[in-house]
Amino acid sequence: MKRSRLKGSCNSIVQLHIVLEESLLPRITLGIAIFLLLITVNHSFAGKISISEAMAEKSIGSPDAPITMIEYSSLTCSHCAAFHTDTLPIIKRDYIDTGKLRMVFWDFPLGNLALAAAMIARCSGQDNYLPMTSALFRSQKTWAYSDAPFDAISGIARLSGMSIDDIKNCLDDKELLAAIEAKAKEAEKHLGVKSTPTFFIDGQIVPGNLPYEDFKDLLDKALIKKQ
Repeated sequence: MKRSRLKGSCNSIVQLHIVLEESLLPRITLGIAIFLLLITVNHSFAGKISISEAMAEKSIGSPDAPITMIEYSSLTCSHCAAFHTDTLPIIKRDYIDTGKLRMVFWDFPLGNLALAAAMIARCSGQDNYLPMTSALFRSQKTWAYSDAPFDAISGIARLSGMSIDDIKNCLDDKELLAAIEAKAKEAEKHLGVKSTPTFFIDGQIVPGNLPYEDFKDLLDKALIKKQ
């Protein structure tokens, strides 16, 4: 599947089948560990969750918000990481926390490592998904380029309460892999998603990471239409 090149976006061939090593040892750097201890996660992992729970919509904001913004992202995409670390906190402050916007997050993994990270994030449970993806984006430059990236991801997952066996079982879950694959293919075929991040603001496609002021302009126009 070819990806068109867009400014502020990541492009790759989506490879949604992964081969994992026998052991996943949680070897993460001290810098990541210190950071992750500061994030808010629910450390009481409830064990294996159903596919319907894992693939349930992940969102923030009021269900009654007048407008909705949907993001398709890849956890290895640098432009996605920039959005989550630099822009999303401001959007959250100005639109989500004020009840104007609900934001929904879906996976569009670009490659095997991104897929593995997405699977583990979804296996971590409803309460841990967003804190974990936030941690993965913020520490992306370290784990995504590590000599042992799966080990680094597993170390992050263990801080949410997952055991090594939980992580291995998650990554061996072919049904979950197929569900993420199907969702990504659906987004590409029916919604025109070709790169990450891709956003939909009340149905309007917005490809690529934009400056906050550009998002603000689009969100304000969408809000005016609701008046």
